[in-house]
Amino acid sequence: MADTPQAVIDERVKDVSPWRKALIRPELGGIIGTVAVFTFFALLAHDSGMFNAQGILNWSTVSAQFMIIAVGACLLMIAGEFDLSVGSMIGFAGMMIAIFGVTLGWPMWIAILVTFAICMAFGALNGVIVVRTGLPSFIVTLATLFILRGFTIFIPQTLERKTIIGGIREAAEGDWLAALFGGTIGRPFFQWLGDAGVIGVFDRGNRAGEPVVNGVPMLIIWAFVLIVFGHILLTRTRFGNWIFAAGGDAQAARYAGVPVDRVKILMFVFTAFCATVFATCQVMEFGSAGADRGLLKEFEAIIAVVIGGALLTGGYGSVIGAALGALIFGVVQQGLFFANVESSLFRVFLGVILLLAVILNTYIRRIITGER
Repeated sequence: MADTPQAVIDERVKDVSPWRKALIRPELGGIIGTVAVFTFFALLAHDSGMFNAQGILNWSTVSAQFMIIAVGACLLMIAGEFDLSVGSMIGFAGMMIAIFGVTLGWPMWIAILVTFAICMAFGALNGVIVVRTGLPSFIVTLATLFILRGFTIFIPQTLERKTIIGGIREAAEGDWLAALFGGTIGRPFFQWLGDAGVIGVFDRGNRAGEPVVNGVPMLIIWAFVLIVFGHILLTRTRFGNWIFAAGGDAQAARYAGVPVDRVKILMFVFTAFCATVFATCQVMEFGSAGADRGLLKEFEAIIAVVIGGALLTGGYGSVIGAALGALIFGVVQQGLFFANVESSLFRVFLGVILLLAVILNTYIRRIITGER
């Protein structure tokens, strides 16, 4: 009777330990950071109201702001590029909505759609310049940063003689598209929670009996939708593989038939789309647009993505990790307030956690590539 043939072991295939598999997951840094931050504030600020209904809504809303722009920045960085014009795009988009909808009196839904078209065209222009000229995206989008910020100041000064335009909430009242970016959903559910005593209610004034949280802001809904979309696109589609390939080794990807240039341009467009979503939600919430909106948001988005495990060299990262990085941002920013800690220390925290994230990501890259 012949012996049972044994499986042939390919020497080229390394036996990867479970620890190594866990270590090279891009979300690892974000998960560790999230657990550490929540543990820290649970001990330091547990009696401050940070984890009651209002407190959770506060840091969830701030985190959602970071998440929206971090999703676009994450996919673009995985594709091997940067966009430093995100912050200026936010200010520009908000101002264009105000100009079209308030100054020119257009229906708000038209103002929003035209603004999206203009901003996504700027994103496409960034991408085209990068892929056609071979210039670093850092330089190209840095130029766009100044161009958009200049337009954001020049246009309202020319038309309105001011750099803050209000009246957006009144102009958007009853508009079908504006309702998708402003307001809340789930009011009956939160009223039921208030009546059941699960969350607090106001006990005096015109709002007596109303729950302290009357719904989920659309900003949070947009953040959730973009995270789910980005995660599925990156991990469940062929286009997601193209994004990784374009950022990992663009020339090898071209040889394999990946449309690298198209992928990069589309990622610039998507980043501009995310920035415009953020701007639209912001102006609907505040009811005004200001020329100084969006300052430093581009760096905060990049930091959130790096904390979430993405490599600055491209080809590696995770939308879930970027979302966790954004969550860390929101929790820390609001947690310092609840813990009565000087708010300026938030910037110190950003610097420290960015440095630690880069060190961890560099170590992971060496494990992946086999470098010493």
